[in-house]
Amino acid sequence: MTATETDTGAAPAPAPERPTRSAGKAAYAWLRRTDTGSSTFSVAVTAVLLVVLFGAGTLRYENFGYPQVALNLLVDNAHLIVLAVGMTFVILTGGIDLSSGAVVALSTVIAASLLEKGWAAPLVIVLVLAVGTLLGWAMGAAVHHLQLQPFIVTLAGMFLARGLCFVISEPSIPIRDDLFTGLAQDVIELPGNTYLTYGVVIALVVVAVAVYVLHRTRFGRTVYAIGGNEQSAGLMGLAVGRTKVAVYAISGFCSALGGLLFSLYILSGWSLHAIGMELDAIAAVVIGGTLLTGGSGLVVGSLLGVLVLGTIQSLISFDGGLSSWWTKITIGVLLLVFVVVQRLSTRSKP
Repeated sequence: MTATETDTGAAPAPAPERPTRSAGKAAYAWLRRTDTGSSTFSVAVTAVLLVVLFGAGTLRYENFGYPQVALNLLVDNAHLIVLAVGMTFVILTGGIDLSSGAVVALSTVIAASLLEKGWAAPLVIVLVLAVGTLLGWAMGAAVHHLQLQPFIVTLAGMFLARGLCFVISEPSIPIRDDLFTGLAQDVIELPGNTYLTYGVVIALVVVAVAVYVLHRTRFGRTVYAIGGNEQSAGLMGLAVGRTKVAVYAISGFCSALGGLLFSLYILSGWSLHAIGMELDAIAAVVIGGTLLTGGSGLVVGSLLGVLVLGTIQSLISFDGGLSSWWTKITIGVLLLVFVVVQRLSTRSKP
């Protein structure tokens, strides 16, 4: 009999096993292999849907198949593409950002009001981006450090941003700055008498940078790991807290940049701009194949989701006889279908 058994009368209970880093890494590797395949399939489904919708419009309407009509999907939705990129980062971690549309409106109002007062356009752009990033960082810090629900925090951020819009200016403010009007009116000529705007170029650059960050950097791997299994991400020694705060800062930056692009598109700042735009961004991300529970999704899918929404709007505009509200109805039905499919697919996973 051992000394320990003599003192206590029984052998001591074995110490509980603690999860190891290797176990966390193995779980994360398995998760990434599984989610990569499902994400690619979801993006393929969205791409097929886009082709089907555009093909149906080409067959149904005489001028729908013109190349410029396809390019206009990018021209008219450049700001929404940038918004969807920021929303993708947040949703991949299992969060949500309801403040995006209000930050877009706030960005247009700040830009228009400062430009009207004679501020230099480059300084205005930097200030707007800083305000959006700071607001996103503050919401992310509240989510992580105070352990609050992202829905509630970003809802408060939405009210704050929209309220600040009305504090700055209630009426619409036109933008007459030479740099803004020049960027808004100048186009990039393409073959076949087609064109793109500089806003589209900025949006596509944002998409490219986001793809690189999510798939080629440690930060991107951490984003996926948090959404897939936050405990496993912690076991791997990843910077969970810092990353959760950063994704909201990224979303705030993208919302501010989207607001600047929307300012170029509309050449005005108004407190009632972009009402419900955050819901369009969420719909585009989900239709693009990103799981609302996080951990699975691709930025390219979000881009395709925006183009699907734009195609639906174009189809209804070409028809002429349908109310514009059918766009919202169709998007709602489509969003519900994709959410149900996501739910069924996650249930079928082992």
